[in-house]
Amino acid sequence: MKRSEPARRGSGQGPTDPGLLARPLDFISEDHLRERQICTEIDRLVAARTFDRPAGVIILRFLNEELGVHLRDEVEDLFPTLARRCTDEDSIASVLGRIRHDQDQALSLLPSVRGAIANCLDAGANLSSEDREVLARFAAHVRRHLVAENAILLPIARARLTRGDLRRLADHMRSRRGLPTGHGV
Repeated sequence: MKRSEPARRGSGQGPTDPGLLARPLDFISEDHLRERQICTEIDRLVAARTFDRPAGVIILRFLNEELGVHLRDEVEDLFPTLARRCTDEDSIASVLGRIRHDQDQALSLLPSVRGAIANCLDAGANLSSEDREVLARFAAHVRRHLVAENAILLPIARARLTRGDLRRLADHMRSRRGLPTGHGV
């Protein structure tokens, strides 16, 4: 599959279809599916005796091309908007704190993850035991924050965000991807 070709909705096998940006929370949910699929690919790399080059390319492309913009969607728009809209009973501050902690832990490992995969791709080498451990820790942190986002954060967002909030979120997400803004929600 070419990088620019979105996969069938719900497969997690390729970048999220930009057509879903009209429904930004659905788009984020699909991005989460994609992240889980990448974690599965990372698990396969960690468990494999020899380095799977095509999987390494897929993972590295995701880390370099998709992950950063997805995290910006959340950190720059979704999280602050939720913090403004939620009530005390939502306890959103503690949820966001847990999610940010796991994201920060994953991001601190990201240079090592990228480096390990790039080295294997460039040198035709296998992952070292240290590389395998770092990749496994990275995937664990990603999964942990995805659980909180999918089980707690997105349902609260669906209940609390206004149509205007969703329009702004969609516009900012489109803008980050170099797409025209102003397509209603």
